[in-house]
Order: sequence, then C-alpha cells, then structure tokens
Amino acid sequence: MLDSRIRPLIDPPLNAIGRRLAQAGVTANQVTIAGAVIGIGAGVAIGYRYYLFGLALVLLSRLLDGLDGAVARATRQSDFGGYLDIVSDFAFYVAIPLGFGFAASANLPFAMVLIASFTLTGISFLAYAVMAAKAGRETDAHGKKSFFYNTGLAEGTETIVAFVLMCLLPQYFAVIAAVFSAMCLITVIQRTIAAKVDFS
Repeated sequence: MLDSRIRPLIDPPLNAIGRRLAQAGVTANQVTIAGAVIGIGAGVAIGYRYYLFGLALVLLSRLLDGLDGAVARATRQSDFGGYLDIVSDFAFYVAIPLGFGFAASANLPFAMVLIASFTLTGISFLAYAVMAAKAGRETDAHGKKSFFYNTGLAEGTETIVAFVLMCLLPQYFAVIAAVFSAMCLITVIQRTIAAKVDFS
C-alpha cells in the first residue's frame, strides 16, 4: 500500500549508492545474496531471543534489498536477477516469523499462520504477475522491475514495519502477527478481485 509512495523518496539516495557500488565492481546479485544471508541471520538471532540484534540485521537486510535494484539499474537488469530477488525476499519473509516461533513456543501457532498468509500473498502476487506478463501489462509504480507488481494492503513497507514492531515488542508478537496475517489475506482478496476484473 505504501511502497509506491515511498519509492520517490528512497530511490534517489539508493541509486546514488548503487552507482558507487557498481563502479567498485559489486554486482546486483552479490548484493541480493548478501541481503538474503543477513535476513536469514536475523531470523536465527530472533530465534535465540536477540531481538535488537535481529532488528539491526532486518534493517540491514532490507537496505541491501533496496540497493540490489539500484546496482542493477546502474549496470544492467537481468531476468535471473529478478528471480533471485523475489526468492530472497520470500526467504527473508519466512525466516523472521520462523525465528519468533523458535524463540517462544507460544508464538509457534501465530508464526505458522503468518507464514501461511505470506505463502498465499506470494502466490497471488506471482500468479498476477504471470497473467499480467501474458497480457503485456507494465507498471513503474514500484520502480523498474523484472515483472509486474500488483499493489495491495500488505506490501514490503508494511511487512518491514510489522517486523520492526515484533522485534521492539516481542511480547506482542502474537497480536502483531495476527493483525498482519489478516492484512495479507485482505491483500489476496484484493488481488483476486483485480485479477477477475483484469483477466476475465
């Protein structure tokens, strides 16, 4: 929901850093993989109840997730890079709730529901992108991407906010996870309605 509004604010500084990294010989895929490893590390840290350290890794991982596209734009974008980016994103999205599930047994049911909701959201996102590609649709609302990004209530920005709140208030993980799971399901419904309208 907020990604397209935040893009114009964060893209200029990210693009400037991305150009410098590209000039230094860093590739977009290297940045993507580093972000994924750090994001999974955040889940491990959270699993051991190092919540603030986990938070720092979450933020660093998301910074790298923004920078990989900036590096790609400074060099060249590739379909494999787009594939690697989305797989890395969802590895991160699974790692964080999984970490909270390991941190406290009471969290486990809510972590499972959140992971399930991320799975449905991801499927709706990718299925819509496939149909949009077949129809020749394009959008740059989320910046120049390898495939079509359909908007919804729960996007990247909202996910990061939810994860930050979980790390700062781990005792409220269940509540935050339940609310965000509901937002994910609403997003799936939104995309399904949009697909019905657009592709029928």
